[in-house]
Amino acid sequence: MTDMLHSYSTQYGEAWCGDSLKLLERLEDNSINLVITSPPFALQRKKEYGNKEQHEYLDWITDFAALVHRKLRDDGSFVLDIGGAYQKGTPTRSLYNFRLPIRFCDELGFFLAEDFYWYNPSKLPSPIEWVNKRKIRAKDAVNNVWWFSKTEWPKADISKVLAPYSDRMKKLLEDPDSFYKPKVRPSGHDIGKSFGKDNGGAIPSNLLQIPNTESNGAYVKGCKAVGVKAHPARFPSKLPEFFIKYLTEPNDLVVDIFAGSNTTGQVAETLGRRWMSFDLDLQYVAASSFRFIDELDENDIQSTFDKILSGAHVAFEKRQVSLPFAAAAE
Repeated sequence: MTDMLHSYSTQYGEAWCGDSLKLLERLEDNSINLVITSPPFALQRKKEYGNKEQHEYLDWITDFAALVHRKLRDDGSFVLDIGGAYQKGTPTRSLYNFRLPIRFCDELGFFLAEDFYWYNPSKLPSPIEWVNKRKIRAKDAVNNVWWFSKTEWPKADISKVLAPYSDRMKKLLEDPDSFYKPKVRPSGHDIGKSFGKDNGGAIPSNLLQIPNTESNGAYVKGCKAVGVKAHPARFPSKLPEFFIKYLTEPNDLVVDIFAGSNTTGQVAETLGRRWMSFDLDLQYVAASSFRFIDELDENDIQSTFDKILSGAHVAFEKRQVSLPFAAAAE
């Protein structure tokens, strides 16, 4: 078996199994519009998908980030979902996730375009020792989502990800004169008549409230059909969807370097973006193909899974876009 396997392809993208550093190296410089990923976190408890110790984590993830910087287009972005952690044996927080953006910006030349926070209201209480047993800490339910850019002016359009108006705002739009008078507020904000204009939605905040509760989608059903465990650390589709809509346009290239169950690829496909996903675990890559199988019976699912596990390539649809991968990678 080679160290790089072209596992499956769709109309817009490709899934590869292999070392992401080697796979990234094969991509053309200045070719990627967005890298969005959720790497294994530097947790104290070892996970089955693999995670580094806190003392070595920063060096490890910085190697990937340096290569991402080279491969991004000048107006491209690097979005990193990263969870916090506690120090070993004590109810005090590690600072590794805060040292990460400082290092990326100081040493690699990234800019921190904005810091986002993903609040998962459905997250179970953790860590058990400090929250459930001793009851001395609150539930850890927020991840940092760092948005890095190669320049101070990355491509972005917030109008593509507007939030629904609140009921109160809808009433205001129906009859602005009944709700407010244009004037300068005590805070210094000048609220003019344009405040009552319907812009199609509200500007979202950098706190993204997205529950992670998928339990019956095609991916989970496929895993059950072939008797394998679903990836234990999947992020919800609305997280990559927000950033893909916000930071890219149709036919732009989106890459996930720690793809896991390939939520990113599925969302990019739906939104008409070219995509590439990389993961080191062949079983995870094979199972992620279930996201692209429509209404097939269990025999078809099993045969697709077995074929990818054997090292063969599966084409779900004829690819109709070009991807910047060197031919030698095949």
